[in-house]
Amino acid sequence: MEKDDTFLQVHLQRPIYEQEALNNDYQYERPTISVLRNAVGALRSKNWKSCVTSMVPSINWLRDYRWKESIMSDIISGLTVAIMHIPQGMAYALLGNVPPVVGIYMAFFPVLVYFLFGTSRHVSMGTFAVVCLMTGKTVMTYSLPHIGIMNPNATNVLSDHLGEHLYTYTPMQVATAVTLMVGIYQIVMYIFHLGIISTLLSEPLVNSFTTGAAVYVLISQIKDLLGLKIPNQKGYFKLIFTLIDVGKEIQNTNLAALVVSLITIISLVCNNEFFKPWVSKRCSIPIPIELIAVVSGTLISKYFYLSDKYNIQDVGNIPTGLPPPEIPTFELLHLVAVDSIAITMVSYTITISMALIFAQKLNYKINSNQELLAMGLSNVFGSFFSCMPVSASLSRSLIQQTVGGRTQIASVISCFILLTILLWIGPFFEPLPRCVLASIIVVALKGMFQQASQLIKFWKLNKYDAAIWIVTFLMVVIVSIDIGLLMGIMISLAIILLQSIKPYTCLLGHIPNTDLYLDSSRFKAVLEIPGIKIFHYCGTLNFANCNHFKSELYKLVGVNPLKVIDRRIKLREKGIYMDARDSEDKQELRCVIMDTSALSYIDSSGVMALHSVIEEFQQVDVQFYLVSCTSPIFETIQKCDLYLHGKLSMKIFATIPDAKMYLENELYSR
Repeated sequence: MEKDDTFLQVHLQRPIYEQEALNNDYQYERPTISVLRNAVGALRSKNWKSCVTSMVPSINWLRDYRWKESIMSDIISGLTVAIMHIPQGMAYALLGNVPPVVGIYMAFFPVLVYFLFGTSRHVSMGTFAVVCLMTGKTVMTYSLPHIGIMNPNATNVLSDHLGEHLYTYTPMQVATAVTLMVGIYQIVMYIFHLGIISTLLSEPLVNSFTTGAAVYVLISQIKDLLGLKIPNQKGYFKLIFTLIDVGKEIQNTNLAALVVSLITIISLVCNNEFFKPWVSKRCSIPIPIELIAVVSGTLISKYFYLSDKYNIQDVGNIPTGLPPPEIPTFELLHLVAVDSIAITMVSYTITISMALIFAQKLNYKINSNQELLAMGLSNVFGSFFSCMPVSASLSRSLIQQTVGGRTQIASVISCFILLTILLWIGPFFEPLPRCVLASIIVVALKGMFQQASQLIKFWKLNKYDAAIWIVTFLMVVIVSIDIGLLMGIMISLAIILLQSIKPYTCLLGHIPNTDLYLDSSRFKAVLEIPGIKIFHYCGTLNFANCNHFKSELYKLVGVNPLKVIDRRIKLREKGIYMDARDSEDKQELRCVIMDTSALSYIDSSGVMALHSVIEEFQQVDVQFYLVSCTSPIFETIQKCDLYLHGKLSMKIFATIPDAKMYLENELYSR
C-alpha cells in the first residue's frame, strides 16, 4: 500500500480539493438561463428572409437544384411512384372506409404542400396501411354507412332502441374531421417543439404495434377476399367478433371472388419472390405488378361482366375531376379529438423514422420539428379536399430512392401524373373487383409480418423490450388498436419508472498503481482498499427510490448503522460495551466514499436521504464522503441548507483520491 499511496501523491500534484474549494479556486460561476431572453435573441438574430426560408425549405434547395443532372432521375422516380400510388391509394382507402378515389386525392393535395415545407428528399407521402386503418376505425364509429336512405333533415345524432347513439355523419365528413384534427395537433406540436413526444414510441413498441395492425388489416380483408357480406364490427374485441362472423358465413363464400383473389395473390407473390429479384439485377425500375393487377382485373371484370354474372362486388363510382373544396365538419372535432391523438403520434413517428433512415444513408440533414409543420399543413390542406391523414410509405419511399429520385420534385412529377388520372382516367377503374384490391393489401403485408422476427432479438437484448412487444401485440390484436398503443406506452413508461427506482449500484475497487476504480463484481483484478468502501451510484436519487438507495448501500457496504446502534443499545443494557467501529461482519470499516459521478439528478428528498445516511454512519464512527459531484447536483445540495448543518458536515471531494488522502491525513493527525 505504501507504493500505491506514493503513486497517488505524485499523481495528484495539487492540494486535496473539496468541491467548494475547487469552485472557488477555479472561479465557478453558475450560468444564467432565460428561455424568454434566448427566444427573443433568436428572433432578433433572424431577419424576415431567413425566417421565411427556414419555414419553407424548398426555397433554398430549389435555388440550388441541378436541373441537368437531376431532373431526368426525378422524372423517372416520379413516374414509378405514381404507378404505385394508384393501386395502393385505392386499396388503402378501403381500409379507411372511404371511397377508393380518396387514396388518389391523398397522393395529390397533401403531397404538394409537403413538397414546399418538408425537409426529407425521399419520403413518399400519401396512404399508409396502419394510419388508414386507424382512421377507418374512427370513421366507422361516428358515421352511418346508409346515410342516403335517411331523412336529409334528420338531426346529427339519433338513438336506437338500445339507447346507443347512431351518428348520421357521412364517412367522408368523419375522415376529413380526423384529418383536420391531426393537422391541428401537428402544428401545435411544431409551435411548442413537441416532436420529442414521439420518442415515447420506442422501436419495440412501433414494431409490435405495426405487426398487430397488420393482423387487423389481414382480417379486415377476409370478407372482400371471400366475397362475404358481414357487418362491420365496432368497439373492443373487434377481430374476435369479425372472425366469428366469418365462421358463420363461410359457407356463403363467393367462389368467383375466391378464385380471382387466389389468382391475384399467386401472381403478386410469384412476381415479388422470383421475377422482381431477377429484374432488379438488370433494371432499376421494378415491374409495376400492382398496377398490372389493377388494370387486368378492371378489363376482365368489364368484358366478362363479373359483377353481373358472379355477383362480385366492384369499386363503384369514381368521379372525374378534382373534388371541390369543402370545409370540414367542425362540430365533429370534439368527437374525434381523442382518436386523433394516436393517429398523430403514429403518422409522425413512422414518417420521421423513414426520413431519418434516408437522411443517414444519403448524408443529409432533416429538421424533425419542421417535419411536424410540413405534415400539419399537409393534413389541414388535405382536409378541405376529401383526404385522410397522410404518412410516409416505406415501400414507395424505397422505390422513390432506389430508382434514382434525388429530391421532392419526384413527388411533384407523381402529382401531375395522378392529376391526369383524376381528370380523365378515373372512371376506367369503376369495374375493378374489390377482391383484387384486398389481394394487393394482403400481399403488401409481408414486410410488416416479417417484423415479428424482431421479437427474438428484443428477447435476447432486453427482456423488458420483449415484454413491451408481447403485451402491445396482444392488446392490439385482442382488444383494439388504440388500447394496444396506449397500453404499450404505459408499460414503456412503467419500465422507465422501475429502472429509475432501481438504478445500477456497485462497489468500486482500485487497480494498483493507477487512477482506475472499477466495479469489483466484474473486474477481478481490482483490490479493495482496507477500511474503505467505495459505493458507486448510477441514476437519479429522488423521493421514489430513497429507500432502495439506503438498502442497496447497506447491503453492499456490509454495515447497517441502525442495526449496529440497536445492537449496541441491547448489549449495553446487558453491561457489554463494543468497540466504536465494530461492524456486523467484524471487519473494521473507517469510511464510505460515495461516487456520484453518474448521479444525474437529485431532489430534496434525495438530499435528505444523503444527510440521514451521513448522520447514521457518523454515529457508528464511520466517515461518509461524497466525490465527483456534478455542478447541478452540488448546487441542489447547497440549496437544501444541509451542506453545513450544525455539527454535521457533508464532505464533498473532487475525486476519490482526494477523499482517500484526506481520510489518511485525518487518521495520521489523531
